[in-house]
Amino acid sequence: MKRADKEAFVGRLKERLETNPTLYLTDFTGLDVKSMTRLRDDLAKAGAEYVVVKNRLMIRVLQEHDPDFPDLSEHLTGPTGVIISDDVVEPARALRDFSKDHDNRPAFKVGVMDRAVVDAGQFARLADLPSREDLLAQLAGAFEAPMAMFAMALESKLQETAGLLDALREKRVGEE
Repeated sequence: MKRADKEAFVGRLKERLETNPTLYLTDFTGLDVKSMTRLRDDLAKAGAEYVVVKNRLMIRVLQEHDPDFPDLSEHLTGPTGVIISDDVVEPARALRDFSKDHDNRPAFKVGVMDRAVVDAGQFARLADLPSREDLLAQLAGAFEAPMAMFAMALESKLQETAGLLDALREKRVGEE
């Protein structure tokens, strides 16, 4: 790459990092072009972008991006692919599912989520989380259950009151 191309690439990558708080580094050794294309498609469906980057350019991007950003230079060795996303779970799940079908390739190196380093164990737990829609459904169910119980309690009191009024009416009819 020419110097101007490198500067433009670094600028575009910095812009992506500013708008997307999640970053995963992978080692894509052993993947052919067809597999890389499928990986990019899978990640795009998950709302992420996969970029192959030279390690020294990535170090430069991270240094210029944010001085408080964690130092990832020890992980920037060998072939490096970068997953950039605003979501945490969906790209992790897409990468895990893809690597299961391709002999654990690409290999997860490290991740950063809102300036916090994500190791392999945390990455696996993130990939196992339910989707956002499932979590919202669970939350709605948690809110709905007490409301349903309250509605049933009110309904039973209404039925009880109706029964008492009916009994009172029958009693008065019987007295007359």
